[in-house]
Amino acid sequence: MSTTRSAAVLASGTANAAKLFVAALAFTSAYVGFSAYSSASSTPEPVRTVTLSAREAPITEQLPAQAGKVTVSVLADGGTGCAKSYVARSVLLNPDPSEGVTYGWRLARWSPATKTWRTYLVDHDGFVGAARTVEWRPQITRNPGWYRVELAVEGAKTVTSDRFQASC
Repeated sequence: MSTTRSAAVLASGTANAAKLFVAALAFTSAYVGFSAYSSASSTPEPVRTVTLSAREAPITEQLPAQAGKVTVSVLADGGTGCAKSYVARSVLLNPDPSEGVTYGWRLARWSPATKTWRTYLVDHDGFVGAARTVEWRPQITRNPGWYRVELAVEGAKTVTSDRFQASC
């Protein structure tokens, strides 16, 4: 092939590439311009008012019961606002399964004035058998403060839960 003919083919190839580049640039410019025009000329969306409502979702994890320990959990089905329901659990071991054993629950509230735990609620129960998982469901209504649950078993030392705070 001659040098003149090679230069002509090269020039025509470069011209075609330049035409394709200009066409692609024109298409891109037109697309961007159209997108900007349609965004600018579109009518704004009507304002919608959304009302959100929420309710408190208390801890629903129920801690496992253990002998010699009182665990307290908040119940999900507790009251709304300032009414809270709790579940206190423990495992009681009866040294003489043929005899009954009695026990009592006490919900105590901390008194900053006297710096003592004062009785808020009490309950008593009992069972016959070797062992039993026991639970109590006290409710605190409109009385924020620090509380603890005590479990007294006939003939044994009283077991106390960790303190917990009830708030509104």
